[in-house]
Amino acid sequence: MPIRVQNDLPVKEILERENIFVMDEYRAAHQEIRSLSIGLLNLMPLKEDTELQILRSLSNTPLQTDVTFVRVTSHVSRNTSTSHIYKFYEPFENIRRQKFDGFIITGAPVEQMPFEEVDYWEELKEIMDWTTTNVTSTLHLCWGAQAGIYHHYGIDKAPLPEKKFGVFAHHVRNRKTPLLRGFDDVFYAPHSRHTEVPRDALEADKRITILADSPQAGVFLCMAQRGRQIFVMGHPEYDRMTLDGEYKRDLGKGLKIRVPVNYYPDDDPNQKPLLQWRSHANNLYTNWVNYYVYQATPYDLYGTPNLSERIRFPEAEA
Repeated sequence: MPIRVQNDLPVKEILERENIFVMDEYRAAHQEIRSLSIGLLNLMPLKEDTELQILRSLSNTPLQTDVTFVRVTSHVSRNTSTSHIYKFYEPFENIRRQKFDGFIITGAPVEQMPFEEVDYWEELKEIMDWTTTNVTSTLHLCWGAQAGIYHHYGIDKAPLPEKKFGVFAHHVRNRKTPLLRGFDDVFYAPHSRHTEVPRDALEADKRITILADSPQAGVFLCMAQRGRQIFVMGHPEYDRMTLDGEYKRDLGKGLKIRVPVNYYPDDDPNQKPLLQWRSHANNLYTNWVNYYVYQATPYDLYGTPNLSERIRFPEAEA
């Protein structure tokens, strides 16, 4: 997939070294096609790491994508330079009148706080409400998934006895759903969280469909409104060394942390971690873009007053 980004975005050079087709603004402006418009609300502290991971994940279909980075204004990031944020990120106020084919809401390191105590919670609620009329399909990741389920469906997160940390095996529960097309019966994905959305609460809400889960890690993937809202409880976008960095960061802070499950060979942090989830992560993003964004979105976004009134999502396979 050609990804359209600003010419001087720092991660552009890294993507190009990885042979990921990144199109600059000049070339994109001279192509006579409508690219898909994807918004990324990046709530993670290390913005550039998340930019790189998400753009990698979006790079595996032939569809051209125009990615807009979005920020909240009610919180000041301390881990990414202000110049980077102001140069490459749009405040929500600037894009609230726009419509997007797809929108991604990332996780955030605030999961142990009640939602209402997060300093940008009111702004995030406004953004999540806005996605119901201005976005064809919204993908929520980790804490972003917990926040979306809480806001839209009233199901709160619950604390875990200890951090769910590592790479876990998951089972496909609903193979006929296009989002899981091409998945194996069992697949792996990383988790890094202190809370979860209880499985029984999700199963009790008929508006939500659980698509994949794990005996050890709980629900991994579920959706509502036939794919207008998709919730991913883990971090399929993580690269090989992300959990390694988190583990060594917590050790350095003197925090009580176990070695990530099923991550290092022989559970030895001195060995190179095993990359076991990339193919299914790519499949997840490709299926989302293809079946729930590209095939569902109207050609003329601005000729559609309310996206929720006319979207037609693909039926499950027979």
